[in-house]
Amino acid sequence: MLSDKVVKNIEGKANDIRISIIEMLVAAGSGHTAGPLGMADIFATLYFNILRHNPKKPNWPERDRLFLSNGHICPVLYATMAHAGYFPKKELLTLRQLGSRLQGHPHRTSLSGLESTSGPLGSGLSEAAGYAYAARIDKKKFRVYCLTSDGEHDEGNTWEAILFAGKYRLSNLTMILDRNNIQIDGNTENVMPLEPLRDKYEAFNWHVIEISGHDVRELYAAIEEAKAVVEKPTAIIAHTIPGKGIPEIEFDYRWHGRPPSAEDAKRFLKILNAKK
Repeated sequence: MLSDKVVKNIEGKANDIRISIIEMLVAAGSGHTAGPLGMADIFATLYFNILRHNPKKPNWPERDRLFLSNGHICPVLYATMAHAGYFPKKELLTLRQLGSRLQGHPHRTSLSGLESTSGPLGSGLSEAAGYAYAARIDKKKFRVYCLTSDGEHDEGNTWEAILFAGKYRLSNLTMILDRNNIQIDGNTENVMPLEPLRDKYEAFNWHVIEISGHDVRELYAAIEEAKAVVEKPTAIIAHTIPGKGIPEIEFDYRWHGRPPSAEDAKRFLKILNAKK
């Protein structure tokens, strides 16, 4: 059980990460807004409470591995890494610039601390499952985490990975699904219905937990439960609000791939700074 102090600290980190996301996107003039804001609580909880990692030694062999499948939400990953000490926060303002280490989709060899290059949706879970399988063969004790989006479940590759992980009972693999119900063309259930998602994962031999993606305690408890499951991979379906923290854009699919203007950013940052 997390103490109130720890929860408050993580929530504060998530708010700081959201501020950085807005600053990055307005400086870049391009990028995705809704997804990164919606995943800030999850990334803050992972990096500041759950993951075994060392920003000063990003290639530490015993570190937990985190794969970001939906690479377009990388502003939240970069912002979290900077706040965790992987690189200076001022570098966040180079997002998407020519020659920057912070590409529009993560490029593994450009920045220490990234486990994979991501961009083509649907590939990340296959990469994570393969890594988890190899880790088990090598008798490694670290855990593998994969962050995925609901929209990329339109990709057949995702379901091949789900089938593979279930067959080999990869209990060292935990997948966290950003169930925000939007993708670039609209709401997921209009574009390509995904429900019943829980039933589908369970049919593929996964242990499934559903949580609020904005409740630090629920995520922590789900991760601890996943560690105790020894015969199946775990899918955590995290129900999130796209654009979380900025009421005027919450749940609006049009902000999936739209960056804030300078005027938007002033309003958004005023809201977020008021929460500090």
